[in-house]
Amino acid sequence: MYSKMMSFRKEKGGIKVPRPMLKSPQSQTQTNNILSATNNNQQNKQQQQMDTMKLNRLLRKSRSKEYMEAIHSLDAGGHIHNQKKVNDIISTIKGEFPEVELTGILLGYVAICYLGKPYEVHTLDITGGIIEHYKAGHTLPNGLEKARSIAMRGGYEFIEVYADCCRAISSNGSVSVISC
Repeated sequence: MYSKMMSFRKEKGGIKVPRPMLKSPQSQTQTNNILSATNNNQQNKQQQQMDTMKLNRLLRKSRSKEYMEAIHSLDAGGHIHNQKKVNDIISTIKGEFPEVELTGILLGYVAICYLGKPYEVHTLDITGGIIEHYKAGHTLPNGLEKARSIAMRGGYEFIEVYADCCRAISSNGSVSVISC
């Protein structure tokens, strides 16, 4: 029975010598494909981790004076009905992070509103380009509510709200990352 599974070759003198059995090229290709897929998957995970680290490092850098002034101008109140000014602010924001596609990462901004009662905070929703001032008790939209309590506590100029965290920005532009 063993001889049926083995392949033999004839040597000089008619002696049968076992021929080494190799995997068929098809099964070798399947093995190589599985190994390649595993390696590609591991490489993709490593690349994603490196990209996340680079992104986090980039978003931790201090904010520029121009950026700080643009975000401060949100509290002036006149931007609500002036889309050109809103677009200018969004352009300044994108200019602060030219290497990063902020869509889907940065949800918006929340800061204490100094227009007075009844307003408590104001927001800039990046996706819709909407600036709005909110009264106490009104829920903030699109995931921005998680930054309200941080803004109301004070100590920060404004809060950048991301999908996975909040970044509280101090008056000197320094960044504190807060899990939300």
